[in-house]
Amino acid sequence: MTTIIDSFGKAFFLILNLDRELLGIIFLSIKVSGTALVVATLTGLPIGALLGFKKFSLKGLIISILNTFMGLPPVVVGLFVYLLLSRSGPLGFMGLLYSPTAMIIAQTILAFPIVTSLSHSAIVNVDPVIRQAAMTLGATPSQVSFAIVSEARYGIMSGIIAGFGRVMAEVGAILIVGGNIAGYTRVMTTTIALETDKGNFELALALGIILLTISLIINAVLHLVQKKGMVRKNRWV
Repeated sequence: MTTIIDSFGKAFFLILNLDRELLGIIFLSIKVSGTALVVATLTGLPIGALLGFKKFSLKGLIISILNTFMGLPPVVVGLFVYLLLSRSGPLGFMGLLYSPTAMIIAQTILAFPIVTSLSHSAIVNVDPVIRQAAMTLGATPSQVSFAIVSEARYGIMSGIIAGFGRVMAEVGAILIVGGNIAGYTRVMTTTIALETDKGNFELALALGIILLTISLIINAVLHLVQKKGMVRKNRWV
């Protein structure tokens, strides 16, 4: 019991004193996950909107695949990216394996189906009255689409926040493609796993506390966004 209390005390000491190693790991984690989220949003949101607005063959199949990929096991994604970027792989000449870029690619693949699928869901669930009102007022097709996306913004934001939560807590894929190299590809989740195996519970606990705090903030923001969206939706009822 004393050991556990001492470990927590040392963990809070590292946090309060802004330990350089701790800060470097945190900043790298946010950089990698944030970049992956931006890429996933810039690619996933337009595709989600396209699936919401257009009718075409294989649309149902694409949506089913996206929904299935929302639960992709991270280690499978890590293995896939590893095979692509390894020396014998089709992209091996780029030399990206065991780099932050490889980690960003893996996390983008994990976040993409979440952002795309939830954006599509938010758009198709917009009240048809919004479309009819915009068309009645003489809006062009692009203006109608913009109005619908604007109305679905809370659902879209929920998808983006959910994607960020997914990649921030991920460990399997980035461990495979990043190699957990100290000062280069070592992020919060991989450091916690490594330091726990080494018996260095102080750093692992400090990062665990910070990761839990970030997760709490993400969930709180997601709850507020969903609540605000529900309030706005009820005004139309």
